[in-house]
Amino acid sequence: MFAVEVRDHIMIAHSLPRPVFGPAQGMHGATFVVDAAFFTKELDEDGLAVDIGLATQTLSEVLKPLNYQNLDELEIFKGRVTTTEVLSKHIFDRLAEAVAEKKLGPGSHRICRLRVLLHESHAARGWYEADL
Repeated sequence: MFAVEVRDHIMIAHSLPRPVFGPAQGMHGATFVVDAAFFTKELDEDGLAVDIGLATQTLSEVLKPLNYQNLDELEIFKGRVTTTEVLSKHIFDRLAEAVAEKKLGPGSHRICRLRVLLHESHAARGWYEADL
């Protein structure tokens, strides 16, 4: 399996209003480094799995509506606790839509798996990964 992985980041505010989250129950900020991996089983005639420029651009576009936002106030997260895992799945779903819409160029059809990894810090990360 081949993969191209690109990186960006988002700065958000949110709360995790359940006792299990301890001090993170209150409003706090977070900066997530976001890695998105696009997997293919074969390469194109130019030796590419995915156009890295389009992958970078697509990840940036997917993250833009989240950046500098209070996630507690966004309609898309109403009634949800925005854990790292929940955010990973949300970003995965938006990237999967972009792949289906062929936003990663003519090679979009070769993308068979995605992984979205969010780094909470240098010591903790979470992700969502699945076949398309």
